[in-house]
Amino acid sequence: MQHDYPYPEWGPGTFLAQLAPELVAEMVGMGARRRFEAGQVLMREGDRGTHVELLLIGFVKVTTTDTLLAIRMPGDLLGETAVLTGAPRNATVTACGRVISVVLARPAFEGFIRRRPEAMRLVTASVVGQLQFANRRRTDFGAFPAHIRLARVLVEIAEGCGRARPDGGVELGVTLSQPELATMIGIAQATVQKAMQELRAHGLIETGYRRLVVCDLPALRTLCDA
Repeated sequence: MQHDYPYPEWGPGTFLAQLAPELVAEMVGMGARRRFEAGQVLMREGDRGTHVELLLIGFVKVTTTDTLLAIRMPGDLLGETAVLTGAPRNATVTACGRVISVVLARPAFEGFIRRRPEAMRLVTASVVGQLQFANRRRTDFGAFPAHIRLARVLVEIAEGCGRARPDGGVELGVTLSQPELATMIGIAQATVQKAMQELRAHGLIETGYRRLVVCDLPALRTLCDA
């Protein structure tokens, strides 16, 4: 989707990517811009839901105390569940690198979705999508061996946050440690190391210091469906 802001295109399937341009302009114009550097916290688990944030630039990690839940990308809406339910925030959101967001106070956000039912539908779809993602993770835990679980997560991250390389590979746009990957797919760190070795041995991924490249994304997708 094209828009009038000096930001990259929104991630595919994100909240802002599906919102009409005039509503994007209205929503962004209602809030205040915030900047974060790598490691800074945008939202903290247990805090009250006083606001939502629109992620304009950069990627963030969504975590609980010891588990990586998801990666969010430009165009995503953050913190809507706590605002809609009044419950404390159920996860911490941390910048993976330089991040620019727009913060909307709860009254402004609630007023916007009341005036714009199409936006309310997208907010509802966002919450449902997060529940479906969590359910897929739980299903994966019981249905697939470790290297398939890892492959499925890497495909999702590469499709949403990847950067294409001249050699046809896709470099992940976020830095993820082996412990983070292990918690995301519900396996021990030693097991994720073995799973990565298996994917490397088949020429599907390359790894280096703070770097992971999916060498053959179509083949990795095929492995996920095998």
